[in-house]
Amino acid sequence: MTRDDLYEQGMATRRAVLGDAHVDRAETNKTDFDADFQQFITENAWGSIWSRPGLTPRERSLITIALLAALGHDDELAMHIRATKNTGATPADVQEVLLHTAIYAGVPVTNGAMKLAKAIFTETNP
Repeated sequence: MTRDDLYEQGMATRRAVLGDAHVDRAETNKTDFDADFQQFITENAWGSIWSRPGLTPRERSLITIALLAALGHDDELAMHIRATKNTGATPADVQEVLLHTAIYAGVPVTNGAMKLAKAIFTETNP
């Protein structure tokens, strides 16, 4: 695959997972300062990794949520919890992943992730 192919595949996958509105906002807000970074994540995260056939989007979503929760990356975690509506991961799936995360990454970081997930699922499913 060429870099152009990776970018195109990455953009398609990124849109499928995060939604057009999110990607359009990121593209609109892109500047010369972060253009290379945006290209990098589109080609590598979305084109090379998220587009691989070995795992389903649901499985990748749940792994990503566990890792982001464990690392305390709340902004990215919120984005990926919201993306579950596009990946097939359910609130029950996220709950199980976060319970699992509590054992292996710690209760304090998972406590914050649970609060975040609860707020997001409440706002999207009142």
